[in-house]
Amino acid sequence: MIVVVATFRAREGREQELRSTLQGLVPVTREEPGFVQYDLHVAEDDPASFLFYERWESDEALQEHLSSPHIGSVFALVGELCDEPPSIARYTLLG
Repeated sequence: MIVVVATFRAREGREQELRSTLQGLVPVTREEPGFVQYDLHVAEDDPASFLFYERWESDEALQEHLSSPHIGSVFALVGELCDEPPSIARYTLLG
């Protein structure tokens, strides 16, 4: 099991646009093979801060996700919508 925690921070004034863009990933990603969990969160005290919590059956499933057209289209917009590159951390389930 692979767990991914990815955070995004919107540029000032682009919060709603980033939110909508990221929300658009959720339904299509949940149809992908190897998907276990894919949830988008917004910080309670900061509407510009977003977090994805993801669980994937395997590294292969995650790699397929990362190479998908919908992920590519979002990452093409990151420089425009975010004030910094996203932080993406991967974890492997122990036990």
